[in-house]
Amino acid sequence: MDADGDADTVLDYDGKSASGTEAVKVICLGDSAVGKSKLLERFLLDKFKPQTISTYALTLYRYSSKVKDVDVIVDFWDTAGQEMFQSMHPSYYHQAHACIMVFDATRKITYKNLERWYKELRQYRPHIPVFCAVNKIDANMDVTQQKFAFPEKNGIPLYYVSASNGMNVVKLFRDAVEAALMYKKDPPDVTDQIFQELQRL
Repeated sequence: MDADGDADTVLDYDGKSASGTEAVKVICLGDSAVGKSKLLERFLLDKFKPQTISTYALTLYRYSSKVKDVDVIVDFWDTAGQEMFQSMHPSYYHQAHACIMVFDATRKITYKNLERWYKELRQYRPHIPVFCAVNKIDANMDVTQQKFAFPEKNGIPLYYVSASNGMNVVKLFRDAVEAALMYKKDPPDVTDQIFQELQRL
């Protein structure tokens, strides 16, 4: 997987380029300082040029990949501090194909707040695949022996990760990208979803 140039423009994620390359959007959610940006940087191994898109109050990480013989441009949207306001602008969710929710193994409140983030996400994107990551497990390995009710009751896969040492980071993001592409190709209830999005924009 390689970095793919500047991310100074927002793509049309519902379309396909003339070359046949698919573009997918993966958003990151969670409280401030849980390590969302650090996880992205670890995954991309510094082979990226993060761009701050002031219009959307976000940081965009773009890279190219190949998933099951399909060329894919992936835009990871990071909150750039917007989560400090306890809510995201609707444009952050628009056209997203997958979501990675992150909480901090050393701060219980960040786990508790996942419910609020998830509720807001589902208001705008009721069907996209969601992944949950407990970060900073290097600081508290005991957490890997714990079970967490939130992902279990919502049918969300849970990943124990560390931005510090890289544990499970690549698997998390690769799985999210593959799920995003699968969702784009075959979204459930697409007509109903478009209608719901139009109502909320």
